[in-house]
Formats: sequence, structure tokens, C-alpha cells
Amino acid sequence: MVNRLVERYGRTGFAAISSVIWFFPMAAWAGSFDLSPMDKTPFPWIALAIGLVMLVVWLVILSRINRIPVTPRPHRFDLGQMSTGEKRWMLGWFAFVCGLIAELNGAATVDWGPMGTALAAGEAGPILLAIGLVVFGLVMVAGIWYTWRRASRAYAMRISSSRPDAAPAAR
Repeated sequence: MVNRLVERYGRTGFAAISSVIWFFPMAAWAGSFDLSPMDKTPFPWIALAIGLVMLVVWLVILSRINRIPVTPRPHRFDLGQMSTGEKRWMLGWFAFVCGLIAELNGAATVDWGPMGTALAAGEAGPILLAIGLVVFGLVMVAGIWYTWRRASRAYAMRISSSRPDAAPAAR
């Protein structure tokens, strides 16, 4: 099964996709850790233990990934094959995704009751904060869209240069 996934997504793509096995338990630990002092449950530590065990499993898988043969063909997310421009646009895309996740994570952990009251009262500070949060979210979404389009264009150029008979994709 691992061989098929590495063949399909490439080594870098497989590493990114398979990171979910430790990422979700660690995210569950981080999310539930804030609540643990209130309800005195052991669940955050269970999630942390699972996440750490799965991190070790993931690192073992990654240490063996170079031994898996991969057909030499273009893979979208293979760092060794990416052009400089493609790497740059994917890094920008990743930065915008992280910014959006950070804003959503912050929004999920804040008590918005006082903000609603302050907005209803028409206070300038909370209104400016709300506008700033909306603008930041829109900029992150627009940045994700724009950088993904540019990365896709760079990928299409890489593919067309590796296959001389293929025409470049129109965008």
C-alpha cells in the first residue's frame, strides 16, 4: 500500500499526506489541553501519547521512503523536481494557508460575547478590530487562490518542458 501511494504522489507528497497520522492526535491534544484543567480528564495526555507514538511511526516510515522505487515521471509535490518558481509559489501558498488556519484557530478559542456587546454599542476599537479580522481573512483566502494559481502555472510549465510534445496549459 505504501509503495502504491509513493508511486502515485511521489516521496514528498506521500510524506505530507502521511503526516496526518501524527498531526491529528497532536491537534486533538492541543485543543483539549485547554479544557483539561476545568474537567480534570486524562484525555489530553492520551491524545499526546498517541500523537507521539504516531510521530515515531511516521519518522520510521520516512526513513525508509528512499528505498521505495518510483517511476521517473513528474510528481506535483516532489521537491526534487520542482522548479525554483514553483517552490517559491508553493511556499507562499503554505504561508497563506498557515495565516488562515491561525486566524481560524484564534477565532475558535476566543469568547466573542464581549466583542458582540461592544460592536452593538458602536465602539470604534472593536469595529476596527472586526474590520481588520475580516480583511485579514479575505487577504489570506485571496493569497491562497492567487499563489495556488501561480504554482499550478509553474507546474504546467515544468510538465510541458519535460514533455516536448505536450502543449503548455492555458490559464
